[in-house]
Amino acid sequence: MKKITRRYKRLRLRGIKIGVLAVIASIFFMPSYIKIEKNGNNIFTVFLNGVEVGKTDTRNEATEYLKEARRKMAGDGEELVLADSKLEVEGQAVIWGRVDEKETIIDRMAAVLKDNIKQTLHRSYTVKINEYTVNLASKDEVLKLLEASIHQYDKEKEYQVSLTMDGTRELNVLTADLVSKEQQQKEKEQQTEVLASVGIYETLDEIFDAVEPAGERDFSDYEIGLTSLQFGDTVEVVESYLSQEDLTPLEEAVNQVTKEQETNQIYEVVAGDSLSKIAVEHDLTIEKLIEMNETIDNENSMIRIGDELIITVPEPELSVEREEDLYYEESYEEEVVYIDNAQWYTTKSVVRQEPSAGHRRIVARIAYRNNIETGREILKEEITYQAVPKIIERGTKNPPTYIKPISGGRLSSGFGRRRRPTRGASTYHKGIDWATPVGTAVMASSSGTVVRAGWGSGYGYVIYIDHGDGRQTRYGHLSKILVSPGQKVTQGQKIALSGNTGISSGPHIHFEILIGGSQVNPLKYLE
Repeated sequence: MKKITRRYKRLRLRGIKIGVLAVIASIFFMPSYIKIEKNGNNIFTVFLNGVEVGKTDTRNEATEYLKEARRKMAGDGEELVLADSKLEVEGQAVIWGRVDEKETIIDRMAAVLKDNIKQTLHRSYTVKINEYTVNLASKDEVLKLLEASIHQYDKEKEYQVSLTMDGTRELNVLTADLVSKEQQQKEKEQQTEVLASVGIYETLDEIFDAVEPAGERDFSDYEIGLTSLQFGDTVEVVESYLSQEDLTPLEEAVNQVTKEQETNQIYEVVAGDSLSKIAVEHDLTIEKLIEMNETIDNENSMIRIGDELIITVPEPELSVEREEDLYYEESYEEEVVYIDNAQWYTTKSVVRQEPSAGHRRIVARIAYRNNIETGREILKEEITYQAVPKIIERGTKNPPTYIKPISGGRLSSGFGRRRRPTRGASTYHKGIDWATPVGTAVMASSSGTVVRAGWGSGYGYVIYIDHGDGRQTRYGHLSKILVSPGQKVTQGQKIALSGNTGISSGPHIHFEILIGGSQVNPLKYLE
């Protein structure tokens, strides 16, 4: 009995030893446990932001797992997620130890990163128009923004916005252009018909041109409407990653880009312009126009053809330039025809023919920047009935100028009604008087021809000089006459000496200017 018991004990102890050895062997052969290594650290505890996320058997695995965790946290979206990620690895030398599965460590790392997110950046697009920039959430929003700027001009939606890479730039910059559907169709046809300009096609083109030569186009041959459309400013688009608060809602961006704002521009004065006309045509007040231009003092300031003025023009952030073919009918007038007459002064003109308006049909190509017309080209014009021009004969000779006939003197009697200075004198003075000593030199006020020189009753000794165009000057109360009738005299030439002859209240010179036979106030004509 004792022998049986001892044998049983030995068998039981052997079984326990075998079991322990089997367990130890299985531990070493299981994938989550490391083998015994005699050289240095052979198991590594990984910490992310101070949190233990698992154990690995090499140091480099921790770095690779962190990259995988970042990708997992970001998901499939286009956001760029920024999170704190302080990675620490502690090594140990052990006889045996258990390591964690790769996916387990990655999941734990992703969880820690989510808890430590600093900022999520969205894949975005920055649109730059001159000095203006706006950030949008997607390329689709960029296209919608640019399309909004052309909607009011492209009613039939014939143009599309095209974003292309700018090959001249080092960075990835997209530029925006407008492409018509017609142009796109032509490009497709050119790609599919490589032989369109050579071989049989070229021969056929020559045959058709010979049979049906190009002639003058009729009004019905023109396609009325929009012919070209393009952005008037350079548009640049750059891809970027931005936070949500840096993005502008599409509706707000559209309002910013398409809303008209006042922009200063230079306007060149043309024939027929006035300050009031320029102000009205550009929706300005006279006061605002004067305020913007230092060269204008007031509403009566003179402006000349070619002068440049600063005006304000309403313009959106993104301007659009376009051309339209337009058919219209209008009444028109011919330009005035002038017949120059060298014998007449410039103050004389006579209408030789009265005008009458004509009528015409027109097809014109009109260029616009936004809603402001910048040019007009007549493509076809047909006169329904001809206008009759106004014909004016005009003088080209400058009218005479007048100078004071004496040096010095005192103005003693003006032009017009007055008290009778002496018996026999007129109460309506037809000239002006300067009191001056007898013998003062009297000069011709203007060049002309002497038509009378002698005694003139109430004038005493008097001289009449004709200056042409019905103009005449008279010099009275002279003491001595130095010229004779028919003599040509020049302005400033000495013609007489002053005196006190005729009906006179004292030594003086009486001076008159007559235009068309009637006396005028000489003071208004003297230089």
